[in-house]
Amino acid sequence: MNDRYSMVIQWSDEDNCYLVHLPEFPWQQFHTHGKTYEEAAKHGQEVIESLIEWYEEQGKPLPEPITFPHKPLKVA
Repeated sequence: MNDRYSMVIQWSDEDNCYLVHLPEFPWQQFHTHGKTYEEAAKHGQEVIESLIEWYEEQGKPLPEPITFPHKPLKVA
């Protein structure tokens, strides 16, 4: 289920690393980071797994994943 959650990875010149934002968990602007894009993605996945585990332990409902519409996208 955690592969359905969004992850936004962007470079930060100020921090000199990639920052990870998880839109479905918006209480924090950035949730983790990495020196490489791959490291940031790995850390983001780990954070998502930890958040899912925490929600389940607390008995809280998980946020709905952000998804694209079910109808096919038209290419111009």
